[in-house]
This record gives sequence, C-alpha cells and structure tokens, in this order.
Amino acid sequence: MINILRYTEYLYILVAGFSIFRIFNDWNSDRSMAYLFIFFAVVSIGMFLFRRSYRKKFEQRKRDNNKE
Repeated sequence: MINILRYTEYLYILVAGFSIFRIFNDWNSDRSMAYLFIFFAVVSIGMFLFRRSYRKKFEQRKRDNNKE
C-alpha cells in the first residue's frame, strides 16, 4: 500500500513537469493555454505535497502501532 502511495506522488511531479514544459512552449503562441497549464502545475505540486505528508503520517502511525 505504501509503495503505491509513493509512486502516485511522483506521478504528480511528472504532470507538473509536463505542465511547466507546455507553459514555456505555449507562452508566446497561445497565452490562454499557458494559463491553464499554470493552474495544472500549481495543483499538481500542491497534490504532491499533500500526498507526501499523508503518506508520512500513515507510515508514522504504522510504526507507532507496531511499537505497542
């Protein structure tokens, strides 16, 4: 279960990287699409940080339960 959570974190980073790439490519030609990909990049980075903190809390809870 934890391994799946770890992989999904990095999928969000890949989406953010792709979005940043599209921002640089579309900035001069299609500004409205660039703004859309800015939104995707920000949301993807936020989801990465949220999922990472959630996974770390889950791992800590699992370690605490194993100690008892």
